[in-house]
Amino acid sequence: MKVKEAMIRDVSAIFEDETIEDFIVFCLRQNKSGLPVVDEEFKVVGFLSESDVIKSALPSYFSLLQSASFIPDTHQFVIRLGKIKDDHVSQHMVKPPVLIKPDDTVIYAADLLIKNGLKIMPVVDDEGKLVGIVNRIYLIHVATQGKINR
Repeated sequence: MKVKEAMIRDVSAIFEDETIEDFIVFCLRQNKSGLPVVDEEFKVVGFLSESDVIKSALPSYFSLLQSASFIPDTHQFVIRLGKIKDDHVSQHMVKPPVLIKPDDTVIYAADLLIKNGLKIMPVVDDEGKLVGIVNRIYLIHVATQGKINR
């Protein structure tokens, strides 16, 4: 089965010059955990997730410790979020993003999601323009419906 048969043709995205606060509001309204970041031609240039925003707001040593219990003052997290809320999405996005094409196989998509620890992956055409997304739960759904073996 090809990605084009299992992708969600949801072209929700955020522009690279929008703010972190815009990202948070959009994700809350649309119940999203991450969004492809696109340029003015709708080409995918990055990806931003809620995890990326949290990582940006935590002290750099947090990634070494992997536990919030080591943060001496959790209020610093809130302060740092306040400082980055007006930053452009491009300052905190993952780049280059992990992308997949519509003619790639669903198994390859699942492999990329797992290997890269992703929940969502943008699907792009040959020009790099966003045409949809693949996410883990939808791939699981497709598999449970028996559609992957076709």
